[in-house]
Amino acid sequence: MQGKRTVVETTTRPAGVQRRVAVGVRNGAELSHEVSSALLTLPNMITFARLCAVPLAVWLLVERKIADAFFLFVAAGASDAVDGWLARRNGRRSALGAILDPVADKGLLVSMYVTLAAIHVLPDWLAILVVFRDIVIVGGVLVLSVAGQRVAIRPLYISKLNTALQIVLVAVALLWAGFGVRDPLLLNVLIWAVAATTLISGTAYVLGAARGP
Repeated sequence: MQGKRTVVETTTRPAGVQRRVAVGVRNGAELSHEVSSALLTLPNMITFARLCAVPLAVWLLVERKIADAFFLFVAAGASDAVDGWLARRNGRRSALGAILDPVADKGLLVSMYVTLAAIHVLPDWLAILVVFRDIVIVGGVLVLSVAGQRVAIRPLYISKLNTALQIVLVAVALLWAGFGVRDPLLLNVLIWAVAATTLISGTAYVLGAARGP
């Protein structure tokens, strides 16, 4: 019976790990998925360290230690890849990690844009636009949830592109200000690309929420 899911079972194990098993058959293989409720896992600790790097990154920028901020930003990006790889390798997704990971990523990116604008490396209007988009999305989710409407945010391609461009722009801006690696054309192209994808992705999420599930 190809592609048929037959049983969904939830059990709690003594070690504090909740196991959700969806058993079915696809091409003769049994399917399973496990969600861990454990807190002190290595991926979670890496993600928490990345979250703690946010105030340090802000302080480094305010103190004009921009080269150090660049290396911290690169390390944070590497840690994001590592904790994701560890979670996939273990075949287990942490409930806490599913919350911490996007909070750490978004916290670092938003704080970098605000601080880089404050020290006049990036335009003020771009930082305002980036922050406003996130406020609209998060605020919209909260309002819809309070109103009792089911909220299902699906990652959009344009949103993934926007995040990638935001990361690249921060790295280029840090290289510009910290190491004197200057390419005005590249910086301006990235600024306008981030602005455009921020507007488009924010509008796409708003229109999607307006249409409903």
